[in-house]
Amino acid sequence: MKDNRDALDYGEMRVSKLFYKLFFPTLLGLLSSVLLNLADGIFVGQGVGSDALAAINIAAPMFLVSTGIALMFGSGASIVAAVHLSKGNRKAANINVTQAFTVGLLLMLTIVVIVNVFPRQTAALFGGSEALYPLVHDYLFWVSPCFCFMIINIVGTFAIRLDGSPNFSMTINTLSALVNIILDWLFIFPLDMGIKGAAIATSISGIPGMVLVAWYFWGHSNQLRLYRPKFSQTALHLTARNCGYMLRLGFPTFIAETAICCMIITGNYMFIGRLHEDGVAAFSVACYLFPMIFMFGNAIAQTALPIVSYNYGKGNQDRIRQTLHISAGLSVGLGLVMTTVGILLAPQIVNLFIDGTSPANAIGHAGLPLFLTSSLPFTVNVVLIGYLQSLERYKAATFFMLLRGFVLIIPSFILLPELLGNTGLWLAETVAETLTLVVLIGFLLWNRK
Repeated sequence: MKDNRDALDYGEMRVSKLFYKLFFPTLLGLLSSVLLNLADGIFVGQGVGSDALAAINIAAPMFLVSTGIALMFGSGASIVAAVHLSKGNRKAANINVTQAFTVGLLLMLTIVVIVNVFPRQTAALFGGSEALYPLVHDYLFWVSPCFCFMIINIVGTFAIRLDGSPNFSMTINTLSALVNIILDWLFIFPLDMGIKGAAIATSISGIPGMVLVAWYFWGHSNQLRLYRPKFSQTALHLTARNCGYMLRLGFPTFIAETAICCMIITGNYMFIGRLHEDGVAAFSVACYLFPMIFMFGNAIAQTALPIVSYNYGKGNQDRIRQTLHISAGLSVGLGLVMTTVGILLAPQIVNLFIDGTSPANAIGHAGLPLFLTSSLPFTVNVVLIGYLQSLERYKAATFFMLLRGFVLIIPSFILLPELLGNTGLWLAETVAETLTLVVLIGFLLWNRK
């Protein structure tokens, strides 16, 4: 239907105009989700206490893993569908999007069951202490339903953006965030429901977005349609094959989220070992801010993805190069702005989350400016790796995501505190991202055509 279309032509419109018509709705949609995350942390920190903030940080990896799975399905399906659409194969694009919804939802349901059957093991795996376990368990139990809503919302926003409706995609994210912020305040302060209230608010907030996704694909989309799933042996075989390819393409995006998860888990272990629960509470402020840093890089990467993938299918190298230049320049500019603003406002940021009388507040004041020096290399890494992913170079993209998210961050967390003391804890992320960026730029220059 024409009323939903935002007049996007991935193959002909001037690249800079196309990029920014996609970028601003994408950024605003993701920004609303990040503000939701920040509001949640501020409400919990001020309304429940620093132990609750630390408990949510222990549970955060589960949230990141689930988000990573949703992004893996969403980005993978978007890349494959964009290539199919560029070649006029609309039916194949529709089938791929439908498979991403159905298989992704089944996988997420399985994860929810596992988390609730093994809550103590889950909390221990993510670095939780016995003192924090009751809070971690309470939060995970009530927040886990949102994982199922999340897969629908994230896959849906990728598909809707590809379908030429980035503003509607933004609306889905914004509405969910607004509902969450209102319910967070209501459940934590007037109703005094504690950490359970924050979790319930997060779960409920996923429902409006899911309803909008269903409404869009129920007769209001432009090109993409959902097919009724088939369960014959042949259909299941094709679904497995198609999903396998989509997941290979989307796997770097999953690694990007689980890399944050790895950073949080490793940091939780190191901070609780050296600075105890107050250290984890201070570190949780950095972890609440990290999705905002990721948001800018992710917004650029998600904007470039359909443009690059569509023109890759068309063989239009000039439009691909233009998109890369815009993406790289924007990532450097935003990375510098985030680094500068973050360092200047670090004390005020910590005060928003942690009461000034808490020992965790002083730890955060000293460490947060150091942590935020990672903003520039991290943002550029996310964008450049996303570029490789959009070209279906999933092996190279996966390698660099593993390098920055696992291979370098764990040794950095272990070795730097031995050399620099507690300062090394806060600089581990910066060192890992900077080393990755050096190798990544070398790789791109070496393979430049």
